[in-house]
Amino acid sequence: MALDSTFVLKRARQALRIEQEALEATREALGAGFVAVARAVHAAVVDGKKLVFTGVGKSAHIAQKLTGTFNSTGAPSCFLDATQALHGDLGMVREGDVALILSNSGQTDEVLKLVPVLRRFGLTLVAFTAKPDSDLARGCDLQLLYTAPREACPLALAPTASTTAALALGDALAMVLLEARGLTRDDFARYHPAGNLGRVLLLRVGDIMRTGDRLPIAPENIPLQDAILRMTKAKSGSIALVAPRGGKLTGILTDGDFRRAALTGADFLARPVSAFMTRGPKTISADALGVDALRIFEAHKIDDLIVIDAKGRPVGLVDGQDLPKLKIV
Repeated sequence: MALDSTFVLKRARQALRIEQEALEATREALGAGFVAVARAVHAAVVDGKKLVFTGVGKSAHIAQKLTGTFNSTGAPSCFLDATQALHGDLGMVREGDVALILSNSGQTDEVLKLVPVLRRFGLTLVAFTAKPDSDLARGCDLQLLYTAPREACPLALAPTASTTAALALGDALAMVLLEARGLTRDDFARYHPAGNLGRVLLLRVGDIMRTGDRLPIAPENIPLQDAILRMTKAKSGSIALVAPRGGKLTGILTDGDFRRAALTGADFLARPVSAFMTRGPKTISADALGVDALRIFEAHKIDDLIVIDAKGRPVGLVDGQDLPKLKIV
């Protein structure tokens, strides 16, 4: 039987609303406990220790995802299977590590058995739970608490809003740690060398800029007509204009500038291109990341970006039309 569209959309929106409520409640409840956990995690990572995530069932899935998130931001982390931990996997933990133990109820037998064991290994224990009065919360050093007033499941059984809140809170902790450690895009790129993400993050402006015959450059005192001819020959929508001596960039002439120049009088083609160029154009260096160029394009709504060297001389051109081809946008 086909599902009624009204029912489908109503139920889906209700589920999303319930999960949004859990996120909002978790956000509003943040306080000193979260700060204490953030400080403990930061201190451990700075000291060369690692984060150990563990849980059972759906909490294990959240723990595994957060392990990947923290690793991707340069915070060494591992997932400890709560059952296998008691059968040899405890060899991965070391004194000074921080264990984040996930259990929505805080009463999960498998993780409760881990608490005294991990304490004997000298780990800092964080109860990652929705129940501040649970055995897990009472048995740990710190509490990382989320709030899910109700599950999106109509039977109130399937973990939905609670897992969403736990995942989001873990992500929030990861972002705090990322910023506190001063992680840069260069650092992030090193942790993602493979696949399209790695390719985009590692791509430099020098890898994508137009050079040689595709980079039109002219002194700013040449006639506008000559500048247009050089642009046309290079099949470019702009030309870099430089000082007659030294070759330092002084401006840029774009197709838009040319159209506006045509409105100034019949002799506009014979006038110096400096009369129509845009002075002080946006520039970038060849060793900057491709995503940095994208940010400039987006922030300033420009079509072309000139690449300059240490002496301010144009060495390349990034055409906005090239970015989609390179899958940067």
